[in-house]
Amino acid sequence: MFPDSASSSATSATTRLSSRAFKIHNVCCLLIRRSQGFYTKDCGVAHRKNTGILRKLVCQETTKFKKVWTTHSTSPIAYESGRIYFDNYRCCVSSIAPEPRILYQMPACSKSEKIEDALLLECPLGEVLPSLSDYKSSLAVLTAHNWLFRLSANTGEVIEKVYLASYCKFRYLSWDTPQEIMVVKSVQHKLPAAARQIFGNSVTDVTVSHGMLIVMHSAGLVRLYSFKLISEQFMEQQVNLGCECSWNGEVGIVGKYPFGIPCNIKITDAPPLLFEVSSLENAFQIGGYPWHYIITPNKRRHQGVFHICSLKDHTLAKNGVQDMKCCSLEPDWIYFHPDTSGRIIHVGPSVIKVLKLKEIENTEQQEVTEEFIVEANREKNVNNAITVTASGRVVKKRFNLLDDDPEQETFKIVDYEDELDLLSIVAVSQVGADGRAHIDFHCNEHGSRLKRIPLVESWDIVSITC
Repeated sequence: MFPDSASSSATSATTRLSSRAFKIHNVCCLLIRRSQGFYTKDCGVAHRKNTGILRKLVCQETTKFKKVWTTHSTSPIAYESGRIYFDNYRCCVSSIAPEPRILYQMPACSKSEKIEDALLLECPLGEVLPSLSDYKSSLAVLTAHNWLFRLSANTGEVIEKVYLASYCKFRYLSWDTPQEIMVVKSVQHKLPAAARQIFGNSVTDVTVSHGMLIVMHSAGLVRLYSFKLISEQFMEQQVNLGCECSWNGEVGIVGKYPFGIPCNIKITDAPPLLFEVSSLENAFQIGGYPWHYIITPNKRRHQGVFHICSLKDHTLAKNGVQDMKCCSLEPDWIYFHPDTSGRIIHVGPSVIKVLKLKEIENTEQQEVTEEFIVEANREKNVNNAITVTASGRVVKKRFNLLDDDPEQETFKIVDYEDELDLLSIVAVSQVGADGRAHIDFHCNEHGSRLKRIPLVESWDIVSITC
């Protein structure tokens, strides 16, 4: 006989309570158990225990953060997996050691050799790679003269190089499928007549992501097509890097200078349309479970209003209109949570909402509900229109403060640290000529604040990277 649902639930609850009761929270005990080999049977368990220990150390009250290093840069500073990049990725500094140290410094180059964009390449799990060096982290960099280099992430040594082409100027790198399929995108140029005939004259931008060709139009229209289907249907000839190829009467090695990579896909007919939607400024996101999308209705008066709709049939979710009614210089923003939980993060000047999709009973419609809210620390009467002076005179204000007024605590950055499962929130917290800020670590599951770190530097020179 099978136990009924009530007894099954009771058993499950007892198991959870039991596991919580015997869960070890002390970091010293966890380290002792690790040294005794308790977590060696499964590398995944060991990794989770290690990140759990690090999270406890980072968030405990006695942990103090101090400045260990200072440098200045005239170009943007980038950060990836413990490495800080300066001078358009030509200088790499390790931030893992007690004090940052230079890993490599590439020699000065001409303007045509400048690095335009870069992506960190890491070994995909469960795949056999052709060379031992492929298992080590590397950096893909795109140069101004259309070369794609793969550099050692630790030494800057060139491991591979590919010449792309001379028929257009390439500038951007992105992932179609993370760590598997890379997209190299050119600068915008006039659309060929054949492409205008297929996609229309109003095309403003095109990109490839998650196996889809995404075409954006000036009227706010966004259209999605299957890139796999386009490749299969319109590829004129398959080419492989490093192999000899005959193209338009010329013979060369694919990826070598000056032959490069031929443009071997020519769309001659309209591919099947998968999806289209109209949105203000082409802003469009897909996520959640089941699949939903977020747009702003394509009218200026709807700026700051977000609609959460079903991807299946465009049905607006219950409570799917999210409007903070902010009166601020900087707009609020919304996005699907990067932790793959299907939740949604909506950030305003004084409020952060973490939302989730919940199925309405006996229907296929979803409801947007609040998981938790983080509020800025503000005085409730700070925006009072009427004040009374010490002498008893009543003074009426002729204007209201903005929601992101510099005299009030205002949220500036929200980021997610996946390995520690923390939400990091940066807010301006002090009044002053330059402004002061602090960073708070919040529990990603419940939203409770775990730690606050005041930032010594003034806000106008602070950049936070998690």
